[in-house]
Amino acid sequence: MRILCALTYYRPYISGLTIYVQRLATALARRGHAVTVLTSQYDPSLPLTEWLDGVRVVRAPVVARVSKGVIMPTFGWLATSLARNHDAMSLHLPQFDAPGLALRGRLLRQPVVLTYHSDLQLPFSMLNTVANRVVDAANLAAGALATRIVAYTQDFADHSPYLRRFREKIVVIPPPVEVAEATPEEIAAFRERWNLRGPVIGMAARLAAEKGVEVLLKALPRVLAVYPEARVLFAGPHENVLGEEAYAQRLAPEFARFSRHWTFLGTLGPREMAAFFPNLDVIVVPSLNSTETFGLVQVEAMLCGTPSIASALPGVRQPVHQTGMGEVVPVGDADALAAAILRVIELRERYVRPRAEIAAKFSTERTAAAYEQLFETLRGHGSTRTPPR
Repeated sequence: MRILCALTYYRPYISGLTIYVQRLATALARRGHAVTVLTSQYDPSLPLTEWLDGVRVVRAPVVARVSKGVIMPTFGWLATSLARNHDAMSLHLPQFDAPGLALRGRLLRQPVVLTYHSDLQLPFSMLNTVANRVVDAANLAAGALATRIVAYTQDFADHSPYLRRFREKIVVIPPPVEVAEATPEEIAAFRERWNLRGPVIGMAARLAAEKGVEVLLKALPRVLAVYPEARVLFAGPHENVLGEEAYAQRLAPEFARFSRHWTFLGTLGPREMAAFFPNLDVIVVPSLNSTETFGLVQVEAMLCGTPSIASALPGVRQPVHQTGMGEVVPVGDADALAAAILRVIELRERYVRPRAEIAAKFSTERTAAAYEQLFETLRGHGSTRTPPR
């Protein structure tokens, strides 16, 4: 099958959405499908066309930006050209350009499968308010044109105002989760490199407002009162993150205040992440709003034997609920987060589950197989039948 995937940002940009699509596209290519990703040339140094892990990547040049959005005059031409040479579409929202792609797919009688990753909530400004409304309208139009819409969890589907509009089209597919293998020597070397002696609290994310970094900062004094040598390791982009410069500047005094206890690791490669997770006593996902709908890093950490503490957001709370490997705390509650961190550090073994138990619920191959079955069902039996969940 020839599958056209589309999203605004693709690798090397780092976010949960881009990692999801990269894993899905690569796995589908491994399963014998011809996969093309249509995306933006958000960085002019990136090639317009290249092959990454068996996936063809086509990038449309960007001539202007509106907040995190991009304007790509040639996107429509590329979409038409590529759509004619593919059998199915996998579109990933939020995406301003999705309705045009979905319309092309329906006119060509192709299955158009949307994956709804999260709501879009840009920092407040008059321009961003307009941008939010425009993208929301585009998402609604794309949903109306879609054959099916994929949600990560039933929990998020039941609580999302967007997804509730399209209940009859919803298919729940767990997200793709994978962790590279790290040797005991690599894990020990990571610990020595960063001089980890006391309890270690991890975050793996972009430094972005919706991630709730300030909640962990507010919780830290209470943790340090019990464990004076505790450290936070923050893995992920933290400098010049697109659209988050003001947020980073606002938190800079707190990072300076806790400089002995807060270490930015930067972006880590797959094997480094595989050494990062086992060195944590706990990973935290203190996200604040529905721009976070799951938190892939929770399951990645669990596969390495590390419990998670997550916000009680629809979807985000599901990895803990489904595995029992951690705790869920109220959104934005620093005291509750601190108390949960202290409990997990003290009673860590109570929270740990066998790796096989976690892997049975979440894997990239399981996700790819579910998408493959969905596309084949829609192509073989028409769009009126809902494929098995």
